[in-house]
Amino acid sequence: MDFILELNDKLNAIVWGPPMLVLIVGTGLFLTLRLKGLQFTNLIYAHKLIFTRNDDSEGDISNYQALTTALAATIGTGNIAGVATAIATGGPGAVFWMWITGLVGMATKYAEAILAVKYRVKDKNGEMAGGPMYYIEKGLGLKWLGVLFAFFGSLAAFGIGNMVQSNSVADAIYTQFGISHSITGIILVIFSALVIIGGIKTIGTVTSYFVPVMALFYCLGGTVILILKAAAVPAALASIFANAFTGKAAVGGALGTVIRYGVARGVFSNEAGLGSAPIAAAAAKTDYPARQAFVSMTQTFIDTLVVCTFTALTILTSGVLGQIDPNTGQVYTGAALTSTAFETVLPGIGGIIVSVGIILFAYSTILGWCYYGEKCLEYLAGEGAVKYYRIVFIALIFVGAVGGLESVWAFADTMNGLMAAPNLIGLLGLSGVVVAETNF
Repeated sequence: MDFILELNDKLNAIVWGPPMLVLIVGTGLFLTLRLKGLQFTNLIYAHKLIFTRNDDSEGDISNYQALTTALAATIGTGNIAGVATAIATGGPGAVFWMWITGLVGMATKYAEAILAVKYRVKDKNGEMAGGPMYYIEKGLGLKWLGVLFAFFGSLAAFGIGNMVQSNSVADAIYTQFGISHSITGIILVIFSALVIIGGIKTIGTVTSYFVPVMALFYCLGGTVILILKAAAVPAALASIFANAFTGKAAVGGALGTVIRYGVARGVFSNEAGLGSAPIAAAAAKTDYPARQAFVSMTQTFIDTLVVCTFTALTILTSGVLGQIDPNTGQVYTGAALTSTAFETVLPGIGGIIVSVGIILFAYSTILGWCYYGEKCLEYLAGEGAVKYYRIVFIALIFVGAVGGLESVWAFADTMNGLMAAPNLIGLLGLSGVVVAETNF
């Protein structure tokens, strides 16, 4: 087992190494240039389209529900723990590179969605099916590469979108409320199954209400903190820009560490380039691919430029960055750093806000990623395999809540990264189609 873990760690270092991160950001920058920076010039228009209804168009769910389904999968523990890890390791300057990743990632999300809608198909159940596997096969003519994406995606969903999330929920509830992992696992299984069994229409309906509530809950807590610490906000913003091009505040004092952690955590948070979100975009009711693409690109803005920024500024204004965790003897990092920041400014309730945020974010991720995984398997094995996938997925929610399974998580993390390679090839190869489908 140790050998397998060591081997996977080496593979993971390659998959998520600098070349992949450069490719992801580079693709976003390339698409930004080809699309003439439309994510900046059309941002307000894109937000207006979120609530536009196209009930007479083909599709399973509304533009808004497609967005909230993707946000459900994207806004997760990375927005709380990932941001904190980036700052603790890369310093305040890492936030700047997270923003850059988010800004160019909006163009990536736009391209993913426009291709997902253009090349989507209707399955035997009358539901829309789309995503990288379809636009790679139908657009590039490389079915084998689409198969690889679907294979990696169906496996990644079990770990990153399932067991890691259920374990985070169980840990948060046990730490904050003393409830056992097994009880939490049973409750999670029940609440997840009630939504997952209903398919994308039920998931879309639930996330349309759930996602705004969970995001507002967390951001309102952050807003209160920033109001109380308003005097420290200018200095926090200054530290982000001042340290973006130096390595002084990073572990090891290397500029590369600042950039790497900022970009890596930005990608983990908004998933731009991984190819997961376009699977949800393909289900949207729309008669014009670019319309849903504009809506989809707001997902990255909300995730990285809004939610992640609240976490970052809360940490930087609280004064806890660099402090020692008495329980571990190490510098605060991850969710513990965010929780400590909230608790320091809002004693008695700050930690609860973060714990509840983790619970809500992780649960929503489970719902979104189940849909991603089942659509990947449907591409590989047909519609009949979906019901069995859901059963296994639901069962593994409990397994993740009560067990460590470090090897499974590490393997799924690698699969998650491997999804990006076929998708980025598809985006670059079909960039001309994206431009042609965009009405300048």
